[in-house]
Amino acid sequence: MSKKINILTNGLLKENPSFVQMLGMCPTLAVTVSAINGFGMGMATTAVLIMSNVAISALRKVIPAKIRIPAFIVVIATAVTIVGMLMETYVSSLYEVLGLFIPLIVVNCIILARAEAFAFENGVLASAMDGIGMGLGFTLSLTILGIVREFFGEFKFFGHMLFGKSAEPCLIFIQPPGAFLTLALLLAMYNQFNISKAKKKKAIEDAERKARKEAELAAAQKAEEERERKRLEREKKKAEAAAQKAAEEAAKKAEDEANGSSETVKDEKTESVSNKEEPAKEMTPEEQEAERKRLKREAIKAKQAEKKAEEEAKKSENEKSEDSVKASDEMPAQDSVEKP
Repeated sequence: MSKKINILTNGLLKENPSFVQMLGMCPTLAVTVSAINGFGMGMATTAVLIMSNVAISALRKVIPAKIRIPAFIVVIATAVTIVGMLMETYVSSLYEVLGLFIPLIVVNCIILARAEAFAFENGVLASAMDGIGMGLGFTLSLTILGIVREFFGEFKFFGHMLFGKSAEPCLIFIQPPGAFLTLALLLAMYNQFNISKAKKKKAIEDAERKARKEAELAAAQKAEEERERKRLEREKKKAEAAAQKAAEEAAKKAEDEANGSSETVKDEKTESVSNKEEPAKEMTPEEQEAERKRLKREAIKAKQAEKKAEEEAKKSENEKSEDSVKASDEMPAQDSVEKP
């Protein structure tokens, strides 16, 4: 449903045939001397648009693509003939004012453009909505142009005098140059409206884009902080596990050393005391540490004593070797003295 509404409103402003697409300029400039003429021409064109769009959309699968343009012209001419006959019958005064421009609807660019661009490619309902939207947009532009020209050129509004006969209007507006001037002014106003609207839309889009970018940066920063926090937590857990493991290993090592020292002390006690067995007394960690230090000191003293004994043995051997050398030197001297 929204798609159909978009098709209907598309021709009013966004793709207005006169102010945007610049189609159908001949009737736009020629018949808009008054608002009634513009409105009547617009409604006649709207009726032809609806009829031609519906017929061409219904026959789109029958009409060969190579001869579609002549077929479009035949359908449009038929619709224009029907509309002209109805206007001549019911609104003969308007038909006489518009005159030749009613048959010229056959070659109006708007009719042929919508038949080629939309009706030949879409369904009947969508084509009817497109004809209504484009026709109303064309009627709106012709009516506004007629209102402006009639007001400034004759001081009238839909044929009703506004300021009396004493007022002097600007007659150029109801002449051909006035049509071009009025159309140019209306186009300038319409374009300025579109430009200001586009600027506001762009400003809103830029603000939304900036806000979205800031939100993305904030989310990325938050995600980075979360990853850093998780990494620190993992490192902390690893450090705690390593510290716990080291503490367990140290406690195990101390327990092993304590067990070894307690066994040594127990052996010494069993050797020094008589055959009477005494229950082993458990040592506190401080006593175990003191016992370990004492054993270490005794081991160091034993090593020092052993080293000192080796030095004394080496010294005595050196003295003996010197005595033997001295005795061997004295023996030849005594032999030489005894021979005479």
